[in-house]
This record gives sequence, C-alpha cells and structure tokens, in this order.
Amino acid sequence: MVLRSEPTGRQLRLATELRRLREAAGLSARAAAALLGVSAPQISQIESGLAGLSEKRLRRLAAHYVCEDEAFVDALVAMATDRTRGWWEEYREQLPTAFLDLAELEYHATFLREVQFLYIPGPLQTEDYARAVFAYRIPELPQEELETRVQHRMRRKTILEGSAPTPYEAVVHEAALRIMVNDRATSRAQLTHLLELSVSEHVIVRVIPFNLEGFAGAASAMTYAGGLVPKLDTVVRDGPHGASFIDSEAQLNAYRTLFHRVEDVSLDPNRSRDFIRRLAKEL
Repeated sequence: MVLRSEPTGRQLRLATELRRLREAAGLSARAAAALLGVSAPQISQIESGLAGLSEKRLRRLAAHYVCEDEAFVDALVAMATDRTRGWWEEYREQLPTAFLDLAELEYHATFLREVQFLYIPGPLQTEDYARAVFAYRIPELPQEELETRVQHRMRRKTILEGSAPTPYEAVVHEAALRIMVNDRATSRAQLTHLLELSVSEHVIVRVIPFNLEGFAGAASAMTYAGGLVPKLDTVVRDGPHGASFIDSEAQLNAYRTLFHRVEDVSLDPNRSRDFIRRLAKEL
C-alpha cells in the first residue's frame, strides 16, 4: 500500500465519512481491519486519507457498517475511484493547500452558492480586482506569489465556462459592490463583468441593498458546495487564519437554512441587475 504524503481535501473528506460510518456502526478500527483482512494501522491510514480504498473493499465495509443508503455509498465509491488530477495540482508547493482544496471542491461541486458582504465572490472577479485584493495583504506578498494567486483565481472561472458549467448563485451585499478595492475604472469593469455573467443561464446574482430593514445576517459569508448527495455537501468559510471546510450534518443543515434566509431577503435577479447597472453608471 503506497501512502500519500499530502491527501487532498476530497480524499480527506472520504476518509472522514468512512470513519463516521464505522463509528456509527459501533465498530473499532481493529474490528474493521479484521473485516478487510488488514491491520488496524492500515484502517487508521485509510481513515486519515493517507491510503486509498478499492471499490470492492469500500462496498464491503459499507455493508458491514450496515449503511443502507445506496446513493451515499455510490457517491463514496465515485470519490474513492476518482483519478482526476486537476489544473490546481500545478500550484502545489506554490500556494497554500486551502487554495488547491477550494479549487478541487468547486470543480467537483454539483452546484455552488455564495454569500459575500465585503468582496465580489472569487469566481466572479476580474483580474484587476483580484490583483488589488491580494496586493492589500499584510504582510505584503512577493510579486511572484501575488501573480500566482491572481492566476489561480482566474483559472477558478472554468467552473462557469464550457459545455457543462456548474450552476452558481451568488448573494452579494451592496457594500461589496461599492467598495473600490482599486480605482474607479477597476470597479466599473468589475460591475460590468458581473452584469455580463448574471445573464448566463447557469449564473444567478442577487443583491442585498443597504436600505434593507431588519437584516442582521452580515456574518453569513460562505461558499456552499453541493456534493453528489446532500450528505457530501461542504461549506467553506474564511477566517483570520485561513479557510475552514465544514461538513458535519448539523452544521450543513444550519448553513442551508442560513443561505435560504439571506436569499429570501435579497433582490430578485432582474432587480439585482438593475441595481448593479445603476451603480456602474454612478462611477
């Protein structure tokens, strides 16, 4: 068994789900190892993402764990047997791992929902806007790393392109639309780009205006990525020390509710386009 030196976010999620299944079944790692005819340390390696698992062995474990959710097991098999080496792998050892894990998550997502209050969502940013955001970082990034981050962010746009783009919905607060991260030309170009994307069949952009009464959800910024089944959804939230990936069932339910609450109070897509168009004309 060849061990991985650095499991991807997707591999770690699979490992987490396998551990959760075992624990729900009340089995020890030693008992699970006996079922597969391997050692307990090997189960530990599988459940930490350091080792892979064949479809046959995964289905055998799921059967012994009495997991009767066939769609869920099929989704785990798809994760276990996936051999995709996406474009983000080119940036390994150049960028923090979270950048790669986010790109991988977006690539495999069945849909994406985003809520942002201070910045335009990453996949919707123009190159100049993204460069201005990264340039403001403290401590200041070396020019080469800054350009690498901008390039990586621009390549994330592939989820919105091609013959099978990912359904994408963004709820953006007026503050994010008005904050000029660089100059007026950059802001105008960013709003124009947002308008162009918003007329795509697979992209929905909604705006939360400043004058909305009774809105206390300004701490709700998130990226919600749909999995092959709802149990495999993931929420990404930015924090002071980087992005955190959330996948517990209770938290996912809470963030689903939170997204719909924010979505319900936002302007509909047509009124949102009119709103963005007015802001662009003011610049």
